[in-house]
Amino acid sequence: MKTADFDFELPEELIAQTPLERRDASRLLTLDKNTGETGHFHFYQLPRFLRPGDCLVLNNSRVLPARLIGHRLPGGGACEVLLLTDKGDGVWECLVRPGRKLKPGAEMYFGEGKLTATVEGEVSGGNRLVRFHYQGIFLEVLEELGKMPLPPYIKEALQDNERYQTVYSKINGSAAAPTAGLHFTPELLNQIQEMGVKLCYVTLHVGLGTFRPVKAEEITDHEMHSEYCQISQEAADIINQTKAGGGRVICVGTTSCRTVESFAAEDGTMSQAAGWTNIFIYPGYKFKVLDGLITNFHLPQSTLIMLVSALAGREHVLAAYREAVEKRYRFFSFGDAMLIT
Repeated sequence: MKTADFDFELPEELIAQTPLERRDASRLLTLDKNTGETGHFHFYQLPRFLRPGDCLVLNNSRVLPARLIGHRLPGGGACEVLLLTDKGDGVWECLVRPGRKLKPGAEMYFGEGKLTATVEGEVSGGNRLVRFHYQGIFLEVLEELGKMPLPPYIKEALQDNERYQTVYSKINGSAAAPTAGLHFTPELLNQIQEMGVKLCYVTLHVGLGTFRPVKAEEITDHEMHSEYCQISQEAADIINQTKAGGGRVICVGTTSCRTVESFAAEDGTMSQAAGWTNIFIYPGYKFKVLDGLITNFHLPQSTLIMLVSALAGREHVLAAYREAVEKRYRFFSFGDAMLIT
């Protein structure tokens, strides 16, 4: 199967640059995975498509304000650091700019010196190992000085960092938001629970690899990035009870989907687990747990549109995307949503 098989035409003006004022006012395109039939609604109407006994699986990872803009020492030239992976003991794997000036031994400062850093090494792919020096708690310093690492297709500055967090975000660690969850409000979650739908939370820390284009001509030649994820015994129990009771497991976002599918046994049962996953889901994959998916609209030729196509079929998905373009849906991170059941 070719990467080009997952291409589609998208006018640039349909790429959402800012979030809507009201989270659940976004549009919702429903797609029947078996027939390809579509419907057009708003996200606040989601409860009408859920049934008592279903469960929603939500990713509670929280985005780090991981983009730091500072200056190099000596001389004060501008620099930028993007935190990727916590290596422990104050050392992070980072993307840095300008790379040619930030070799091992280079020093930087941020926020008038409240945070300083030293490049300690270089790893494969050109990323740097950076040691940070600070007083107090690193995450608090980061909250003060860091900016949200918005996707490259968003050109406008974010006015409120919390709009790039889900209302249920809890565990710091993502370099990008699990954006399907951005549409939920506390009130909508309460309404869903009151109708007899269970909520369970898993954690997958989203990496920047989620935005990496697939460059291989054949999709099976693509090397999938790894991300850390975990599922509690409580979440596993809720999923197992849902399946045993005939309910549907509906994942909110491709990250929740990848978490449960990574850890599920062949018979679809779940148990407590944690670790790194590089699962690559594309057409032909047999889902062990997931019955439905709430997701945003994805980049052409991306691993995410391939995952969605594995669930609903490439032809159904691309037809739904063409319909979304015709009806002027908003695309990508701050865009509208799909419900596939």
